[in-house]
Amino acid sequence: MRLTKMFKEFFENEKAGGIILIFCTVLSLVLANSAIGETYLHIWHTKIGSESLEYWINDGLMAIFFLLIGLELEREIYVGELSSFKKASLPVFGALGGMLVPAGIFMIFNFGTSTQSGGGIPMATDIAFAIGVLSIMGNKVPVGLKVFLVALAVIDDLGAIVVIAIFYPSQPESGMLGLTPGMNLLIAGGIFALLLVFNRLKIKNLIPYLLAGIAMWYFMLHSGIHATITGVLLAFAIPFQNGSEDSTSYKLQHYLHKPITFFVLPLFALANTCVTIDANWAESLTSNSSLGIMLGLVIGKPLGILLMCFIAVKLGLSALPGKSKWHELLGMGILAGIGFTMSIFVTILAFDEQEIINHSKIAILIASLTAGIFGFIYLKLVFKKEITIEEELMEEELITERIDK
Repeated sequence: MRLTKMFKEFFENEKAGGIILIFCTVLSLVLANSAIGETYLHIWHTKIGSESLEYWINDGLMAIFFLLIGLELEREIYVGELSSFKKASLPVFGALGGMLVPAGIFMIFNFGTSTQSGGGIPMATDIAFAIGVLSIMGNKVPVGLKVFLVALAVIDDLGAIVVIAIFYPSQPESGMLGLTPGMNLLIAGGIFALLLVFNRLKIKNLIPYLLAGIAMWYFMLHSGIHATITGVLLAFAIPFQNGSEDSTSYKLQHYLHKPITFFVLPLFALANTCVTIDANWAESLTSNSSLGIMLGLVIGKPLGILLMCFIAVKLGLSALPGKSKWHELLGMGILAGIGFTMSIFVTILAFDEQEIINHSKIAILIASLTAGIFGFIYLKLVFKKEITIEEELMEEELITERIDK
């Protein structure tokens, strides 16, 4: 199994993205708690039209991020790590455990309380941060484990998308046309059906898809379904063809990587980590919600991933990547506890009270930092030497042989 050019490009961009996200997060926290904190917070609440700048970032620009996630997921399904059951089974089982166990831990602390709606917060993995930590390791981590983590994170994102669509509907508004939420949803569905027809007619020009995608986003925004889901639907309507560099899907994915990595996600981090750290922040870490988030990400993620992967391997449904061992897979599970982007996104949807949102964000940041540091130290102890090109090629051949069987 040779690493494709797209995967290498994806890995390199996400590596740089992780470093930028760390910088933006620290900068935003410092500014929010400095002498100009009030002015800085006001920037994100500046009205553009009828809504704030923060709103347009979270409901508008993040739809483009979800479009990229959808394109990456589509590629994995057609030609990548999810293209067959044997390829997909281990990261799929791992992702399933990595979603259910953290959510279960959160619900143990919060079921029946006013914060139980936050069950989706510790379910997702931040690809950019996780790969950012892996990149610091250099060429010590086997390629099979890198691919496993990326595939698992992509499936995690899919799971988060499904959770958002089902459990976190937005508050619908009539919009300029004065239509009911149901009518808006019906029109959005009609536009999606039209895009599928475009796909079947082999229309390769991106312009009709993008224009129709904007219209679909508008109607979805006023339907009660979160508008960012539009990005995923649009991704699967855009022609994949054979997945080559000439395909419409590949070109769009290639064009989106840098704007998402160097503009959309940093802007999201700046807008959503400008948390004012109040006098009660340390106390808030012992609240049911914060404990559920932190234990879900730091303990639940590696526990759920390792447990489900172990069951899948013992049942003969999956095999460990390459020559990997269980203690090495545990390192990937620890890194998967870096929730950040998607966890913060779900937090915004789950809670209404600003104090709970701020305290949840602090819990996410502490949990993600803990998972990142602990994961890095653990991997440094496990992988002590660089992997040669020859060893990497041998491992890829071994993975291919296992998949073929």
